[in-house]
Parts: sequence; structure tokens; C-alpha cells
Amino acid sequence: MALDKGSLKAKIVKEMEGKGMVTEGEFAKAADLAEAIANAIVDEITTNAMVVVDKGSSAGSYKVN
Repeated sequence: MALDKGSLKAKIVKEMEGKGMVTEGEFAKAADLAEAIANAIVDEITTNAMVVVDKGSSAGSYKVN
């Protein structure tokens, strides 16, 4: 499963709305915050995450794409 910034943003916005935050409107900034958080999370994972397989013919460390 590929990481998707838009999908993660939508999930964060949904959770924020569930907590009563306003995410739409002229002065609402919660959706912008959700987008910034989603972008940072996906960028961090795709830049630095490693998957370690410790047994079997596929043993080794692999970068997350």
C-alpha cells in the first residue's frame, strides 16, 4: 500500500471534525494544518523509514517508497 498525502490529510481532517474543529470557511485553518501534518508525515516516512525482514530468503533492510 502506497502512502498518500491526500488520503492522510482527509483522515486527519475527519478526526479533527470529530473533535469539533472547524475545517472549512474563510478563516478556518485546521484543514491547512492537517495538510501540513500529512505532508510532513509522508515525507518523513518515505525519506527515512526502513523495513527490516529478519528471516527467510528476503532477509535484509529495505527502504520504504
